[in-house]
Amino acid sequence: MGAQKYGENRWQNLPDYWKRYKAALLRHLTAIDKGELIDPESGLPHIDHVLCNAAFLSWGHHHGKAISINEQDVDNDRSED
Repeated sequence: MGAQKYGENRWQNLPDYWKRYKAALLRHLTAIDKGELIDPESGLPHIDHVLCNAAFLSWGHHHGKAISINEQDVDNDRSED
């Protein structure tokens, strides 16, 4: 579906990679929490979009794409040392 909408393999080089796929994952997960199981745009289950975005985030992690970390998370990690 994404290849038809955006072009083949373009997902790998989008600007704001981490921010974009994290937002999409959360958007689909929120839809599920609200009781909407099927994405009206694609006709596919939201859970499939969640899994796809998680896979994209994992790929990005392993291929040098920026990862968003909240400063508060970093501060919390340091306080546990």
